[in-house]
Amino acid sequence: MQQKMNIGINGMHCAACSARTEKALSQMPGVVSANVNLALEEAALVYDDRKVSAKDFQETISKLGFSVREDINIGDDEQIASLQAAKNKMIKAWVLTVIVTVLMIPHMAFHAAIFGHKADAWLMFVLSLIAMFFPARSVYVSAWKSLRSKGANMDVLIAMGTIASLLVAPLSLVVSGISAHSFAGIAAMIIAFHLTGRYLEHRARGKASEAIRKLLNLGAKTALVLVDGVETEVAAHKLKPGDVFIVKPGMKIATDGIITKGNSSVDESMATGESMPVVHKEGDNVLGATINLDGYLEVKASKVGADTFLAQVIRMVSEAQHSKVPIQLLADKITSVFVPIVLVLAAVVFTLWMLFPVQLVSLVGGIMPMEHHQNALASALMAAIATLVIACPCALGLATPTALMVGSGIGANLGILIRNGEALQRMKDVNAVVFDKTGTLTHGKPEVLQIDSLVGDAMNNLGIAAALESASEHPIARAIVSHAAAQQTPVMRRSSFSAISGKGISGEVDSKSYILGSADYLAEQGILHSWQPEATLSHATPVMLASDKKLLCVFYVADSLKEEAKQVIAELNVRGIDTYMISGDNEATAAAIADKCGIKHVMAKVLPADKANKIKDLQAKGLVVAMIGDGINDAPALKQADIGFAMGIGTDIAIEAADITLLRGDLQLIPKAINLSVQTFRKIKQNLFWAFFYNLIAIPLAALGILHPVMAEIAMAGSSITVVSNANLLKRAKI
Repeated sequence: MQQKMNIGINGMHCAACSARTEKALSQMPGVVSANVNLALEEAALVYDDRKVSAKDFQETISKLGFSVREDINIGDDEQIASLQAAKNKMIKAWVLTVIVTVLMIPHMAFHAAIFGHKADAWLMFVLSLIAMFFPARSVYVSAWKSLRSKGANMDVLIAMGTIASLLVAPLSLVVSGISAHSFAGIAAMIIAFHLTGRYLEHRARGKASEAIRKLLNLGAKTALVLVDGVETEVAAHKLKPGDVFIVKPGMKIATDGIITKGNSSVDESMATGESMPVVHKEGDNVLGATINLDGYLEVKASKVGADTFLAQVIRMVSEAQHSKVPIQLLADKITSVFVPIVLVLAAVVFTLWMLFPVQLVSLVGGIMPMEHHQNALASALMAAIATLVIACPCALGLATPTALMVGSGIGANLGILIRNGEALQRMKDVNAVVFDKTGTLTHGKPEVLQIDSLVGDAMNNLGIAAALESASEHPIARAIVSHAAAQQTPVMRRSSFSAISGKGISGEVDSKSYILGSADYLAEQGILHSWQPEATLSHATPVMLASDKKLLCVFYVADSLKEEAKQVIAELNVRGIDTYMISGDNEATAAAIADKCGIKHVMAKVLPADKANKIKDLQAKGLVVAMIGDGINDAPALKQADIGFAMGIGTDIAIEAADITLLRGDLQLIPKAINLSVQTFRKIKQNLFWAFFYNLIAIPLAALGILHPVMAEIAMAGSSITVVSNANLLKRAKI
């Protein structure tokens, strides 16, 4: 049976590590797909549990030289501890490097020595060795594990570069013309800059992945369970469906449930992004992690653990962060072969400098120190070491996932849940948006839009109609009763009642007979009138009140348009995006709604089963189609569309079928989602450009001996930091 699993992986330091891990996991029997995210330090797996198990994954990861993390998500405490450890390593490396630099400067500037030339050189050698063995020990352990598993990661390049420079000191004892001073301290400097880069990158990656940690921290830790009238505090994760728990003012609601007692204002900003609290009463559904503000509530748990709203949000954000955009595939292919190519390139560079030192020196114009020009081995070592340490695939590997992480995190904060990276990339290309009418463009429930009172007072007629309709459960009846309550109309006494399905009702209110229903029903009762409906309300259903063969009042009832619909449609039209409405209503009603909100194209009388075919027809014209819906009957169309948007107030089936879920029924999130796609993809392209540009420029400079190995290491570390920092700038973008 097909299963999904996320595994936390410790020990991955570069894109080559994640590429190698992903390849190994993908090739395991029974694995359908494997995505390894370096920035999150996780693997997302889809597999057949009859062919492979969690233990098999753990063994494969261990063979690669990495370890499986018990807790998949890195919590705040673990993140802080990890960052502090990286900082401590960096500080220790710099203490040693500063001493090395003090010893090196007199020699480089004045050809002088502090303790004597040989003593200074060997002291630098020892200090570099200490830096390699202690603060940088993990680099060499990682390199060894990588080589042992027949792979090569960035740590292999750093290890080879630093070991080569360190070995020059003993080599200078037997080979004349090589200055131990020029090489002995390089290892310590490379280590210091490498650990600094790793620390800064670690910190930037932590900021990029904070969305998941914030979501995890939202949940309540404990719950007050009510057992036989006694309050007992238990861990929130131990709640079971059917348990009744207490929520006092100021407490978080422990899990999704139904209020069985009490009413209160609830802060639902976590779920909806709305700052205004929502009043909930007995029988209402409430969400876990939302905050009870002022009342006493007893809640019956309905969903717990992985089934809760918060857990689904976390899962969707995590899936988006693990997914890959199509543009990333090229970077992945390059990353998978990058390190072996660099090793070969470094060997070629060393050989060429040994064979043609004079020609290469004349080519670079004396940029190298004179002593290196005079010694082929010194020149070859310097160029080869620089090539090794500068050629790092990290920037390429981090370019896309960090931008995706930040983008999906911003989306979650706005109430936009993006299921996968492909949807994020595709969304920017949308040029047609199809709206379902009911519950998407409209509120999804009938309301009284207008009252035309022909005889008597409008409020009095409303009170009579509400008295008659109070016995009915019909949506139109509920609309009239709700409107009367909102207008604080005095309650009248109904003494008799009868209903004819699909036509109307009759009854006595305050001892007087009334009829309430459609125009056809009134005509059947012999009530003639000259009333004509208003053109502006042609989409509404007229409900007529009559008595003594006279028409007294007309109530216009319709599913009202959402307040923001007109503005959102106008914004999409300005962007050059065609807008469509799809509805089962007749042409006149559908056209009236479309005209009211500015939609250009209308598809009316469309049966639920035909919605997906209508989307296909638009796609056949070459349009990139986004579909927005909220009902079960929208699910096939949401799947068929290039991008499916599900309104968060809709059904679970619609949400599951969609690529993007809008956590609240706010249409304004649609243009925001498109903006987010454009901004995120722009960052991805910027990151990939800089990663490719850096390697294309830096590697030739290193091979020609123009870049000193220490400068090469600074540039390498800087490229990764730049890519991650650029992704974090998304947080400042105007979405």
